[in-house]
Amino acid sequence: MSVDIKVLFFGATAAEVGQRVLELSLPQNSTAASGFEVIVDQFPRLKRHKLLHALNQHYAAGDEVLRDGDELAIFTAVSGG
Repeated sequence: MSVDIKVLFFGATAAEVGQRVLELSLPQNSTAASGFEVIVDQFPRLKRHKLLHALNQHYAAGDEVLRDGDELAIFTAVSGG
C-alpha cells in the first residue's frame, strides 16, 4: 500500500527542480521527514540550500505520518534584517 501526496516547491527550490508541483507516491506510514528525504535524494541540487518543509500549510516537525492527499511544501529558509 502507498500514500499519494502533492509536493509543492517555492522560490529557489522550484528553480532547482524545474517545476512547482510534483505528485509523489510513498510507502504507507511514511513520515514528513522520510518524504522530504526522498525528494532531496531525487533532486540532489536541493542540498545546496538550507531547506524547510511544511505539511498541509504548517511547519513540519518531521514525525507526522503522511496521508493520501497531503501537501508537503519544500522551501528555502529566509532570514531578514
